[in-house]
Amino acid sequence: MAKVTGLGGVFYVAKDPAATRQWYRDVLGIDGEYGPQMLWSEETGEQPYSLISHFTDTEYMKPGTANFMINLRVDDLDGMIAKVKAAGVEILDSVDEGYGKFAWLLDPNGVKIELWQQCAPPE
Repeated sequence: MAKVTGLGGVFYVAKDPAATRQWYRDVLGIDGEYGPQMLWSEETGEQPYSLISHFTDTEYMKPGTANFMINLRVDDLDGMIAKVKAAGVEILDSVDEGYGKFAWLLDPNGVKIELWQQCAPPE
């Protein structure tokens, strides 16, 4: 039976795709042949998953200027925050929710990025 097996990517219009790709490479350390790419084989978390979550308003996406947000799983949130700050990018906020630690930043196009370190498998 046919089924969806995972998230294939996030695609959106950028004012300067080359500069955006360079930003993802420099700030977040991700790149690939067609743009920022994360290999599934590099995921080490227990029971990893991708989520498509729907909102009735855009409040959670603010101060981003898009009606969507990109959530990226990370293995060491504190280390990633230090890396982002060292690249001169502002961390908007961070929080530890117990089940996961989160931090937020904006990419050069105003897209909000949520960094997420899973602390416990989902129930």
